[in-house]
Amino acid sequence: MSNMNEPYKNFIDFMDLLLDAICVVNPQGRFLFVSAACERIFGYTPQEMLGLNVLDLVHPDDKATTANVAESINAGAESHAFENRYIHKDGRVINIRWSARWSEQDQVRIAVAHDITERKRAETMQQALYAISEAAHSVEDLTSLFPRIHHIISKLLPASNFFVALYNRQTDELRFPYFVDEYDDVPEPRPLDSGTLSAEVIRSGEPLLITAESDAELNKRFPEIVGASSLGWLGVPLKAGKVCLGALVVQTYTGDIRYTEQDRELFQFISNQVASAISRTQMHERLIHAAGHDPLTALANRGLFEDRLQRVLARVRRNPARFAILYIDLDKFKEVNDLHGHFTGDRVLKEVAARLKSCVRESDTVARIGGDEFVLLLNQIIKSSDAQNVAEKIRVALDLPIKHKGNHLLITPSIGIAIYPDHGSNIESLLHYADKAMYSGKRNTL
Repeated sequence: MSNMNEPYKNFIDFMDLLLDAICVVNPQGRFLFVSAACERIFGYTPQEMLGLNVLDLVHPDDKATTANVAESINAGAESHAFENRYIHKDGRVINIRWSARWSEQDQVRIAVAHDITERKRAETMQQALYAISEAAHSVEDLTSLFPRIHHIISKLLPASNFFVALYNRQTDELRFPYFVDEYDDVPEPRPLDSGTLSAEVIRSGEPLLITAESDAELNKRFPEIVGASSLGWLGVPLKAGKVCLGALVVQTYTGDIRYTEQDRELFQFISNQVASAISRTQMHERLIHAAGHDPLTALANRGLFEDRLQRVLARVRRNPARFAILYIDLDKFKEVNDLHGHFTGDRVLKEVAARLKSCVRESDTVARIGGDEFVLLLNQIIKSSDAQNVAEKIRVALDLPIKHKGNHLLITPSIGIAIYPDHGSNIESLLHYADKAMYSGKRNTL
């Protein structure tokens, strides 16, 4: 019998040969024993882990769930496939699947930890790629896309502080269309040579990982850090082919989480997919804009104007209110075209468009519906005089000479006004009334 027991007298040595880690924890959650595999999985030696509380190593977002499961196991329940995340000694996030039970005789919790980080990473990346593709095909603009991207990235890395920087080469402008940060407000647009970390990522086209250990080198390269100083910063370029569209950035202000080279590789891989999604969404936005806007003045065209007018009509039929349509024709535009040519005429139309937009609110619509014909939708007015006041403002704005190549070009507007519901209850009747009022005013000035 003594010979039969001989193989088991070095049982602990056998446990140390296992790839999975064996842990024994007291009722308060402190490690009493860990096998050698813990160092491979968690990065800490067995001596370093003894006495630590399990929750001290658990990912912050998983602490509450882990505490609840531990409590149920201490009460006698068994766990065969509980999964949670830990922070490795080097700062990276690892995924663990646990099997655990309570030993009533010894008053300890015994658990086996299996490292599933690579499997989870592969699964999560596949899910992320699908989610990014789905987002790119389901949203209509970047404003809707970026929150979806943030949510997807948050499942891969710590991303409480996340922003998107996009670069416009034509204007040399770096802007931040999506910016979530616990300390800083959205930065103002700036040129690429502004010296910021995100600008460096875009300029170089290379990822940039900043850790606490790299502070000395960072201070030499970037003596003026814009915004709050973070303990970890990771930025990757958004590359669509050979073109760098901008950068994705995550940062952390807590020492509990550190970004690693592995995170950098993962973030860059995801960034490449995001860049494709951004390119597709930008193209969609351009097509939508082109379909609804005049190519010369960038104002709404007739189709978009009538669509917005139809929406306003539907709104005021549900909740009665007043709105106005202003029909505008440029009286001296033909003379400008004939005397100075079509290029100058186009310049005049662009200037008129800009002045018209400056006379109305952001919620109103200015449209070009013909050669020198414009129409305005005043989304909501209180009384008829509100529309008259806007018309007078437009007359003053358009009576000012337009300077072009040493010439002072003069044009005058004829304006017709239609008020809902006084002058019509549908698109056709309102536009007809405004058109007649405009031509009546034109005849009176001739």
